[in-house]
Amino acid sequence: MEWVQNNVKKTESVIIITGVILLSFLFIILSGSSLPTDGKLPVQSISKSDQTKPVAPQTKQTKPKAVQAGSKTSQAKSKSSATKSKSAQPVSKTGAAAKPAEAGTLRIGNQTWAVANLDVTKFRNGDSIPEAKSAEEWVKAGEAGKPAWCYYNNDRVIGKKFGKLYNWYAVNDPRGLAPMGWSVPGDEDWVALTNFLGGPGVAGNKLKSENGWTDNYNGTNETGFAGLPGGYRIENGKFMNLGSIATWWSTTESRSDIAIDHYLIQSGSFPRSNNSKLRGEYVRCIKK
Repeated sequence: MEWVQNNVKKTESVIIITGVILLSFLFIILSGSSLPTDGKLPVQSISKSDQTKPVAPQTKQTKPKAVQAGSKTSQAKSKSSATKSKSAQPVSKTGAAAKPAEAGTLRIGNQTWAVANLDVTKFRNGDSIPEAKSAEEWVKAGEAGKPAWCYYNNDRVIGKKFGKLYNWYAVNDPRGLAPMGWSVPGDEDWVALTNFLGGPGVAGNKLKSENGWTDNYNGTNETGFAGLPGGYRIENGKFMNLGSIATWWSTTESRSDIAIDHYLIQSGSFPRSNNSKLRGEYVRCIKK
């Protein structure tokens, strides 16, 4: 009997212990996780799982890179377009679109001048202008009121630098000495140029070339006119003042045998004078 009681007590103890163990497992299952030995939550495992969540947004952030690449391509295209537009339309220093200058022209104030002295042997209609080489030929043409031209000292090399000398009868010939679209300037044209440059006392220095003048009487040539001292031919056919004087005809007469010219001398002035129509002087054309 005593043995039976002892076995019953052992059985109850086992049942109690087993129940405690079962309750513990049940509690663990219901809580969904095991508790650490220190009783704290597994913070590290939670933070890692949270850190892995932004991976998907990072893959989405790669899309803007493609957009940026596209924008760079667009910028490259716009730059190339801008380059093309610049090459197609030159820009001046002021930023305004610059028009290509017409070849052989020079703008001073409101006037457009040729950049060099006239160098033609034919009138506008195609007729030839006689060349007068000897003094006798030159005098004969002038006294007859006939047109004539020559090089200074009849030297073609000098002529390439300065152009041709014409008597006034060639200047005023109705067949037209100036090429199509050009005119030989009248006295009023020369006066307008002179006044624009500050008057006859100072205009000459602005019109003279920067080299070629004797005794270093060169000008500033700030206008680009590049007036060279090509001298002239007087009535008897003699050549004068190469290197120290430059003269240009106007179409304006003073008297039946005299016309007005404008000239550069060694000083910085640009005066006008009245000379015989038999003289040989240079011609600088103007557009009107």
